[in-house]
Amino acid sequence: MNQIEIKDFNLYYGDFHALHGINLEIASNEVTAFIGPSGCGKSTLLKSMNRMNDLVENCRIEGDIHINGKDIYGSVNINELRRNVGMVFQKPNPFPMSIYDNVAYGPKTHKIKDKAALDQIVQEALEDAALWDEVKDRLHKSALGLSGGQQQRLCVARALAVKPDILLMDEPTSALDPISTAKIEELILKLKDKYTIVIVTHNMSQAMRVSDKTAFFWLGDLIEYAPTGELFSRPKQKKTEDYITGRFG
Repeated sequence: MNQIEIKDFNLYYGDFHALHGINLEIASNEVTAFIGPSGCGKSTLLKSMNRMNDLVENCRIEGDIHINGKDIYGSVNINELRRNVGMVFQKPNPFPMSIYDNVAYGPKTHKIKDKAALDQIVQEALEDAALWDEVKDRLHKSALGLSGGQQQRLCVARALAVKPDILLMDEPTSALDPISTAKIEELILKLKDKYTIVIVTHNMSQAMRVSDKTAFFWLGDLIEYAPTGELFSRPKQKKTEDYITGRFG
């Protein structure tokens, strides 16, 4: 089943036309990678899926994005949309508070106050983010004392704590060392049993390792979208072939 359907989607920043008539369908419980050179529109499209672009001045859109059959640019509750479509950013951004409070923050804003319920949510989210065993004895210590890779997994746990359907990841390993990167990639493969994941990555090897399908963007256009193995071994478009073989980008 397609969980995300993007139809004739255009996005403008003032006079700049950043995304050109994007059509894309993303199935549930798959990992979809967005690849392409810097400034090609992949992060812009990612942020459009939970309306983070609402925060950018002079941003306007045409076309539709439907998630679970609902038009997210219609009359939707933005807080509810962002609860359902979690986001993990390029740089780990834990709040300056304890590990526990970072993960409990979202559920508390959704009116969950019961201590036992919060304890369970925090433990489950940290387990899902493959971090529980590393932090269970220091839950009430500052999250800022964690390593970069642990902080990024904490940000994943924080996104998962509010029980989203979809997890958006904007270059989640670009600030991490190879060992931490491998842990995040393992995590992505494990999480797709429960979540639909869309990841923006500059790293084509990473796209090959973790994604089921890959979309290649170039200057605001979606050039090609196919199962990952097919796109990398038998690209249909010359631009895709040139990019993945390193001729440009």
